[in-house]
Amino acid sequence: MPEPFNHRSRVVTQGRERAPARAMFKGIGFTDDDLNKPLVGIANTWTETMPCGFHLRALAEHVKAGVRAAGGTPMEFNTIAISDGITMGTEGMKASLVSREVIADSIELCGRGYLFDAMISLVGCDKTIPGAAMAAVRLNIPHVVLYGGPIAPGRLDGVDLTIVDVFEAVGANAAGAIDDAQLKRVEDNACPGAGACGGQYTANTMAMALEMLGLSPLGSSSIGATDMRRVQVAHDAGALAMDMLRRDVLPRSLLTREAFENAIALVTGTGGSTNAVLHLIAIAREAGVPLDLQDFDRISRRTPVIADLRPGGKYVALDVDRAGGTALIIQRLVEANLAHAGTTTMTGASLGHAVSAAIETAEQQVISTVDAPFKPHGGIAVLHGNVAPGGAVLKFAGFARTSHAGPARVFDCEEDAMRAIVEGRINRGDVLVIRYEGPKGGPGMREMLGVTSAIFGAGLGEDVALVTDGRFSGGTRGLMIGHVAPEAAVGGPIAALRDGDKITIDIESRRIDVALGESEVRLRLQSWSAPEPKYATGVFAKYVALVTCATDGAITATKGLL
Repeated sequence: MPEPFNHRSRVVTQGRERAPARAMFKGIGFTDDDLNKPLVGIANTWTETMPCGFHLRALAEHVKAGVRAAGGTPMEFNTIAISDGITMGTEGMKASLVSREVIADSIELCGRGYLFDAMISLVGCDKTIPGAAMAAVRLNIPHVVLYGGPIAPGRLDGVDLTIVDVFEAVGANAAGAIDDAQLKRVEDNACPGAGACGGQYTANTMAMALEMLGLSPLGSSSIGATDMRRVQVAHDAGALAMDMLRRDVLPRSLLTREAFENAIALVTGTGGSTNAVLHLIAIAREAGVPLDLQDFDRISRRTPVIADLRPGGKYVALDVDRAGGTALIIQRLVEANLAHAGTTTMTGASLGHAVSAAIETAEQQVISTVDAPFKPHGGIAVLHGNVAPGGAVLKFAGFARTSHAGPARVFDCEEDAMRAIVEGRINRGDVLVIRYEGPKGGPGMREMLGVTSAIFGAGLGEDVALVTDGRFSGGTRGLMIGHVAPEAAVGGPIAALRDGDKITIDIESRRIDVALGESEVRLRLQSWSAPEPKYATGVFAKYVALVTCATDGAITATKGLL
């Protein structure tokens, strides 16, 4: 292959001075011919701790075959992954959002350390997807982010199950609605194999969003993790990385303002996860593209929900594939001028042209049209008020209420709130407030699927609201408001709330307020003092020192990214 295509890696592999490096490569089986070709890094997030990425070790072999067939030399390395579903409700959940930064840093470090000419990142769970995208932007070399695909639904008594059904069954069991035997049946049948959580939860939301951004191959995200078509998708991804290297297609050239607006339209139009707000802002900060909370609210207002997906809808992730795939959803948005058709995809084709061939399965009911949507507005709203002057985020695709007012029930950590729910100490009409769970206060801004699922399991889902400076799983449904900024740990107004304070939520006016005057809030905060850091050393202490507000994507950043 001509010299320009390995111009980065040749610094490592070519010339007399590089003989020691070549000797070490030869010690693990690489030949002179291998080392004369472009080196393609394969960042694998395989792990034996969750189903989301459990199959990626095998999938990597097909990616590498695609690279070799296209004239490159693949070199695989691993990075970390933390399971939200497994750590949910525990101290371990604090590691989840922190892991996004570690994933991005580790992929970037290997890319810079080995001077790869191109890269492919294999991802499977909530934080590996945005982490890989952030690294791709930093390195700005040809880079394909390939999603491992969604898990197949479990089945019990003729009904599809996802992991969210297990969380809600826990709440139902605590409330006495189901017995221990039924809980065990749900547990045993919900996860039948490898793949990421099977609804429009965070992993599937972000996988689709990366297709819109141009960082993942169009149509690749909706194919199931264990579907044999994944083999060809993986092989093609390896070849695509080499093709992008030849054409010098760089991530920053694809990540335009219009591409981010397209990604937001897809997220809101599918009732996707509020975590996409954090992650898309984080990727945008890396790319130097202006993006803020109001962009999500503005685009959500004009974008109807056209996919009937869990948790707010009826269908599971694999039903999208059967209906026509991600490309059909994008095609509908493009046809309605709700997505920019002229953005460029990884192949060089425009988005509009790339999805024009999408085929709808006859009589499918999963994906609708803009003229006959499942909801007239998108699934995300951004609220402001004296509880959240910096903003707060709500996903409201899965419920009908547009307002709520009630007394605050204030908890200083997730565990205390969970205990109150399962012990039956929450009343209809209450507004649960869970604070000191933000990026700095948690630290790590824990998701609260356990709490929100317990609320529904206890039969309170339609009658209470929850407000937190933490965040929610993509599987969360109900009137749940997260990302409250400023967070309690830095003296945000949420730190001043007390039991019994009346909180009013009005989605139409995008407001969240407590019935307190400005002087009373100020007086309460004057007697407030910041809590002692929960961790004095280690990765959490580093994170607290560097992490920004949720409105900036909760990134660990120098001033240059803000």
